[in-house]
Amino acid sequence: MAAKESADLLRLLAQPKTRAKAFSEVVLLYQERLYWHIRKMVLSHDDAHDVLQNTFMKAWRGLDNFRGDAQLSTWLYKIATNETMTFLSALRMRNFTGIDDVEGLLADQLKADSYFSGDEAEMKLQKAILSLPEKQRLVFNMKYFDDLKYEEMEKILDTSVGALKASYHHAVKKIEKFLLTEE
Repeated sequence: MAAKESADLLRLLAQPKTRAKAFSEVVLLYQERLYWHIRKMVLSHDDAHDVLQNTFMKAWRGLDNFRGDAQLSTWLYKIATNETMTFLSALRMRNFTGIDDVEGLLADQLKADSYFSGDEAEMKLQKAILSLPEKQRLVFNMKYFDDLKYEEMEKILDTSVGALKASYHHAVKKIEKFLLTEE
């Protein structure tokens, strides 16, 4: 979104009379990108949709706290990321399982998901990504699929660019190893 459009939208969000209409515009602008950001972590369409709804509800309730220090997109990604991590944590607690069990559960959900249209190679890549620790998986997805710059990821994840680069590098190496050893 252009800087002028973003500034206009922020101005409309700040006005009580135009807030609801402006927020509808925000939802239209960002729902698809945020959906796929979330979906790459939770894998299930229904779960991703639920987390996305929670994201927009939290954003709506937090509009008065948005100071404009970051871009609107960065703020929304941060909320979506936090909601996704909360969902995954709750999933682990609900199933009383460790991270490996959650990855297996997510992989099974992906196979059964009628919205997943990937072939065998895509399934293998998704399994490789699922084998990563959550933080590395998140960094990999944001860099590889969402094509976010490290500087924007730094603001969303509250970590340094150096740590993000290292995390992405380790993720790529682990995925390469997984793809070479899995048959």
